[in-house]
Amino acid sequence: MSAVSASSAASGSRPRDPVRALQHALYRAAKADPGRRFHALMDKVYRRDVLARAWVMVRANNGAPGIDKTTLGQVEEYGVARLLDELAAELREGRYRPLPARRVLIPKPGVRDEYRPLSIPAVRDRIVQAAVKIVFEPVFEADMLDCSFGFRPRRSTHDALQVLVDEQAKGRRWVVETDIADCFSAIPHQELMRAIEERICDQSLLKLLRQILRAGVMQEGQVRREVTGSPQGGVVSPVLCNVYLHRLDRAWDEADGTLVRYADDLIAMCWSRSQAERALARLTQLLAELGLEAKVAKTRIVHLEVGGEGLDFLGFHHRLVRSRGLNGKRPFVFLARWPADKAMQRARDRIREITARRRMLLWPEAIVQDLNDFLRGWAGYFRYGHSAQRLSKIRRYAQMRLAHFIRRRHRRSMAFGWWVLTRSQPVDLGLISLYGIVVAPRAGKPWRERPNAGGERRR
Repeated sequence: MSAVSASSAASGSRPRDPVRALQHALYRAAKADPGRRFHALMDKVYRRDVLARAWVMVRANNGAPGIDKTTLGQVEEYGVARLLDELAAELREGRYRPLPARRVLIPKPGVRDEYRPLSIPAVRDRIVQAAVKIVFEPVFEADMLDCSFGFRPRRSTHDALQVLVDEQAKGRRWVVETDIADCFSAIPHQELMRAIEERICDQSLLKLLRQILRAGVMQEGQVRREVTGSPQGGVVSPVLCNVYLHRLDRAWDEADGTLVRYADDLIAMCWSRSQAERALARLTQLLAELGLEAKVAKTRIVHLEVGGEGLDFLGFHHRLVRSRGLNGKRPFVFLARWPADKAMQRARDRIREITARRRMLLWPEAIVQDLNDFLRGWAGYFRYGHSAQRLSKIRRYAQMRLAHFIRRRHRRSMAFGWWVLTRSQPVDLGLISLYGIVVAPRAGKPWRERPNAGGERRR
């Protein structure tokens, strides 16, 4: 998070946002004094404008109800202002008590018969967690290091991916990849609170955070309260995870390689195999000191070389390739990336869901609209790579499934489905094209234009 420049604030071009101003003030105070411990934050959590902003965040996510079965629509019928006033009073008077989260099991993407536990807090608890995040995050964001990218303001997966491109161009082509096993559920509460207390000494806020951690989950009618873990699905959980794993980031020695961490996914870029082996040993040691461990199945050392196996990271497959040297240009070696096989399979699964038989009563145009919404988001992420061929495959698969949908709806042949698509106006009933949208990453070049501190665009 970067501070708003004085010039843009003074210009009056935009109305002053008091919540953003609060966040910037907290960030600047924490940045200016790395040893400062904040003792007066709770009164900001139950500020009416902070709770209102928290509601906007919760409403935008459009999540499912918790164990109280209260939906977002029911909250709006009850009165948002009324609920926020009640929450503010409960927090101010110390009467607030979070409900256990509702535990559901969702399939792990690309893995059969494996499920990830997801905790769904009640709507009122999500609002409180969002308010805590608004106040809590800027204080710790001031301490976060450049190697951390996941769930941070103004940082994205593509920022992390750009580091891989830049570091391999420098010659770091031995890569340690690993994943922290059950990271969200394994973080010890006591050690997490110690990490938080390095920056916060407001006892009211610390008590609230302990209540959130100990609220537990309800599954099959039973409430379970663990002494480890920050429930995956909670609004504040990603920030708590970053706060705890910041201990790993600051203990990392750059002599062991360049670390890239996206939440619980870790990559270390090294010069040689021996350095990579030291980096792996160091990662294992640091995780053990935090009470965590690496996932054995996803831990390995990979050598990036032309003709090598490559690696998967953040949805992309990365592999060192040699250019063809067309038009008289000399061939060169670069790190190419394209959607990983698991990402391709998830895309096909989603397209099959959109065009499933159970949706046969919908008009084909409605199916196309849903397909376009999915394809825009999916291609918007994977376009930053050497993905043209795989984007074309996914678009072709969507086209085939659409023709199949039309065939079944009209109880005709597949040839009829294709005939409808080719003769329709617009062609393919308006299914979007994914041709010509890819952007190839380059070493030393930012993956996108970014605003600088003065509000201008830099290239």
